[in-house]
Amino acid sequence: MSITARTAVAGVIGDPVEHSLSPLIHNSAYAALGLDWVYLGFHVPPGAADEAVRAAKSLGLRGLSVTMPHKQQVAGYVDRLSASAAELGAVNMVLIRRDHAEGYNTDGDGFVGALREELSFEPLGKRCLVAGTGGAARAIVRALAGEGAAEVAVLGRSVARAEVAAALAGRQGRVVSVPEDADLIVSATPALDGGGLLAAAPFGRGQLVVDVVYDPPETDLLRVAAAAGARVANGLGMLVHQAAAQFKLFTGEDAPLDAMWGAVPRGSQPGR
Repeated sequence: MSITARTAVAGVIGDPVEHSLSPLIHNSAYAALGLDWVYLGFHVPPGAADEAVRAAKSLGLRGLSVTMPHKQQVAGYVDRLSASAAELGAVNMVLIRRDHAEGYNTDGDGFVGALREELSFEPLGKRCLVAGTGGAARAIVRALAGEGAAEVAVLGRSVARAEVAAALAGRQGRVVSVPEDADLIVSATPALDGGGLLAAAPFGRGQLVVDVVYDPPETDLLRVAAAAGARVANGLGMLVHQAAAQFKLFTGEDAPLDAMWGAVPRGSQPGR
């Protein structure tokens, strides 16, 4: 499809952004449905997220995906926040309607969607442990509780930040100081091995262990967990499913998940 002056433009902002799979995923979805859209990557350094949002509004972009390190900052630069984005204090998508910017957070929905549709895991009644206290971790904690998890334990280096994250799970949330046994163990930290937080985790059969990192596709954490008999997955499913939720908000069309998965490099998801 040719790009013209009428082509709708969306993109992702981050630092770094060159590694992002989001342009491949979104553009493949546009092509599959024959939409006159294009999705680009925009390198935006720390501290410049406000300028990026203003520029997107001025240039008539349809929206932006938001990745590190801008998720929390962008929450303060939009005209309206969705309920989840407001509660989390983090935005991973900006929808632009003329000169009005709306902030959303699709991370939690993306994580749960990947659990159900890719991993056949139902959070209802399950014991969950989340390592990390950042934006992605908080979104996951909130989403798991919302799906009826029996408990959501939060493990973090900062007790204060862990308490904030655990509070998002309401009565199901609690803070732990060491890893505990759980049906689902999630590493939601920037470090490739769970930041050492899960080094002593009791991995074993019957568990699902997810590392939200997707590059590299298999982290040390996942290798250790798999060797102990646990089922493992990286964060690629979360990436694809949160992108699908964004696609729906951007275009109003149901996302073509098969096309989006087809854009992902082969072998990048263990077991898929």
